[in-house]
Order: sequence, then C-alpha cells, then structure tokens
Amino acid sequence: MIYASDLDQTLIYSQPEERAAHWGDRIMVAELIDGKVRSYMSAATYQRLQVLMNELIFIPVTTRTIAQYVRIHLISQTLRPQYAVTSNGGNMLIDGKVDTDWRDLVRTRVSETSAPVEDIRLAMHGVLSQDWVISSSWCDDLFYSHIVDRDRMPKQEIADLSAELMGMGWRTSVQGRKVYIVPEAVSKGAAVAHLSEILGGRKVIASGDSLLDQSLLDIADFAIAPGHGELFRQEQMGQSGKYRFTEESGIFAADDITSFVHSTHDEHKKLLIKEPS
Repeated sequence: MIYASDLDQTLIYSQPEERAAHWGDRIMVAELIDGKVRSYMSAATYQRLQVLMNELIFIPVTTRTIAQYVRIHLISQTLRPQYAVTSNGGNMLIDGKVDTDWRDLVRTRVSETSAPVEDIRLAMHGVLSQDWVISSSWCDDLFYSHIVDRDRMPKQEIADLSAELMGMGWRTSVQGRKVYIVPEAVSKGAAVAHLSEILGGRKVIASGDSLLDQSLLDIADFAIAPGHGELFRQEQMGQSGKYRFTEESGIFAADDITSFVHSTHDEHKKLLIKEPS
C-alpha cells in the first residue's frame, strides 16, 4: 500500500513556544529556520511512521516548494522517504531528485487547461491590496502564495475572486495566513495517482486538511482528514459529508490519522491473506 499525506496542519504543526514547552517530549522538532523552530510533529506520530515505512510506501505530499520541503529535516533527512510530492503536485522527487518527465508533463497540462498567468495577475490586481497582503510569492513557476492579515482580508471579495479564477482554470485556497492560487492541473491527486500507477497500482491511503488536499483524498482508496482546517469547516457547514475526520484536532490529530493508517493497512493485509490463490 501507499500512505500519501499532506504535511502542514496534517502531520506537522507550528506551535507557540509556551505550548511547545507544555507538551514537552510528546512533540519533536520537525523543522528549523536559521536555528529557530518552525514546526513540530507528535512523537507518537513519528514513531508510528517509522514502523509504517517498513510495511508500506510513505509519500509526503505538500504545497511547499522543493526547498521548503527539504527544510523539514525530520521527514526529508531522517525518515528519508523514497518518493515525495512537492509544489502541490507540480514536482515529484525520487530519491531526492526531481522527476523531470513529470515536471514537464504538468507544465504542458497547465498550458492546455488554465488561463495564462498574466491574466491571473490582472484578476488578482483588482482584489489583492497592500492593506492586508503582507507578501506574495510565485512558487516554482507554478502558483501563487500570498501571506495575508487574515483579520483584514475581505472575505466576500476573495470568494468572488475564487469564483472568477475557477472559471479560468485556477483554484483558490485559504489556509491560515496564506492564500494559494493554483492552476487546476497542479494537483496533489494527479501526482499520487501517477505514482500509484508506476508502483503497480497499489492501494492508497491519504490524509490532508485543506481544499488543495481534496484531489488527493478523492483519488485514495481510504482517506481521513484532521478535525480542523478547510475540509473540516466545510463538513461543519454541511458542504461535504464524504470524508472521515479525526476526533482529535491540532497537532495530536496526526496520532489519530496514523492509527487509522496502521489499522487500515492491517485490515488490507488480512484480506490479501484470505483471498484464494
């Protein structure tokens, strides 16, 4: 089997210093920037991932750029999974190296299915304002990431912009202090489906918390989302109803997620044993 998971707010989390100190050895440092802690992982989740990686293929799947993914040393350098999907599906790493065939295929699909980035810039220009946009980044020549002041962000204008961009083949996702604007063809689900195929059509277990994770959860055979984030808010408003959610929220939701992965994998093994030869 494959376990493909989003990282930020699914397996790793930023925490205030006082809260991190309170959790003590229940959490582990996952990422450092200039010597300062950026994110943590539940120690129980880390230990379970170590065990799971002996039994299935773990694939980190993130909207982060390649450089931002590599920065998560607990995963990229300690666990060192053979496969990783970055840039929201726009790039794939195999043994740490970019799969150039996949990279080129994604860019071809983007040019065929989404409006040019110049048109997107024009659409964004009428809405994004220095009053609430702190910074903007064009990530891996694929999509936009805006850091915003969430309290000052005009929700209705963003909703209207999202609808306009959807008609142009681009998706909008608001995650905490970030607003992502991404071409439809840059898809976590498409990348993992491709990997599943080249790995012999293995069954996929997936986890993720945001709208950008929907494609990943939708291609999976088994899926679970944490009890927080965009997908959970949709569920609370009665707009989804198709995903399993953890009872726990926050950093320890990952414990529920990896427990689900472990039990699902065990059940799958039992079914394979029972199948007649």
